Amino acid sequence: MPSTKPFLSEAILAILICCFLQPAIAQVTDPFEVDALKNIWSSLIDPKGNLNNWKSGDPCTSNWTGVICYNTTSRDGYLHIKELQLLKMNLSGNLVPELGHLSHLKILDFMWNQINGSIPKEIGNITTLELLLLNGNNLTGSLPEELGNLPNLDRIQIDQNHISGQLPKSFANLNKTKHFHMNNNSISGQIPRELSRLPSLVHFLLDNNNLSGHIPPEFSQLPKLLILQLDNNNFSGSSIPDSFGNISTLLKLSLRNCSLQGPIPDLSKVPKLGYLDLSWNQLTGSIPSNKLSDNITTMDFQNNNLTTISDTLNPPANVSIWLYRNPVCSNASQLNILQLCRPETNEQRNSSNVDNVDINCGPCPTVDYEYNPLSPFSCFCSVPLHVWICSVEESGIFQF
Repeated sequence: MPSTKPFLSEAILAILICCFLQPAIAQVTDPFEVDALKNIWSSLIDPKGNLNNWKSGDPCTSNWTGVICYNTTSRDGYLHIKELQLLKMNLSGNLVPELGHLSHLKILDFMWNQINGSIPKEIGNITTLELLLLNGNNLTGSLPEELGNLPNLDRIQIDQNHISGQLPKSFANLNKTKHFHMNNNSISGQIPRELSRLPSLVHFLLDNNNLSGHIPPEFSQLPKLLILQLDNNNFSGSSIPDSFGNISTLLKLSLRNCSLQGPIPDLSKVPKLGYLDLSWNQLTGSIPSNKLSDNITTMDFQNNNLTTISDTLNPPANVSIWLYRNPVCSNASQLNILQLCRPETNEQRNSSNVDNVDINCGPCPTVDYEYNPLSPFSCFCSVPLHVWICSVEESGIFQF
């Protein structure tokens, strides 16, 4: 009868080889990042069990929920985590400092959960980060200065939280950041004039906060600014800077209910301005008779102290002008002026383009897409078509 010893020896050897090789095969993702994910998971409350598959396996090869990895290993022999997408998963708990260990991350997305606590300063260590999306949570505390150390950041969305404290001056270092969405928080103090150095800034949304002081006139130096939205703050005793008439790229200027005083500046050199809301302030003097943008659709001057207006003012049918509760209305005699003095209804306000750029939208599909700020559809994204001097969005909106 032939001996079975050689066969058994080969079988045992094969089993031993598999046992020794198994850890190397299983540990495909950088172990430092795996440990970080485990710490992140342990700090979260996940009542629906969306992250149950984080309990075992490898993040990249086992397809952990919300974890997106690079397709190829790096020089260190490991796969690295590219995106952490945890949008609308009913998560609560806290964000931990170990988030900063995800050193290859491009997208960090915790939007529309119930996350508590503060924003870890260690996120400022992720120099590859392009999208920081934390809006729609219960975050508190101040914005870490270290977030100004993110050289590749395209967008920061922290709106719809309870963030307090002042805007860090270090944000002036965010040279690639296009979108600052920080509305609906409790951010206070003066807007740092240093932020006027931001070369890529397109959207600056800080409405519904506790800002005070004055609006920096240096913001007129921002070369690509499309939307400036500061409604419902308290710039008591301040005026609208005259220099704002030089922001040639501006599409939307919204300063509703900001305790502003003084005259309305000359905006005739803002050729693409489509929406202007200066209502519920203490602005004085006259409504500028200068020619505004041919693109203008809405001008809201309600509830101010404006006393004069050109009798020849006769806006096109597609342009909405609101003058209700201004002294000029008490002396108006011409029919076209009286029509402008009627109160605005909620239906009319809702149908205007005040919200045509929805500040609560999630990100566009990739960083190559931009919101179309004058689209009639909410959250409409399109790809800018770049040409030699400027770029034109496929929808017809000019983008610089």
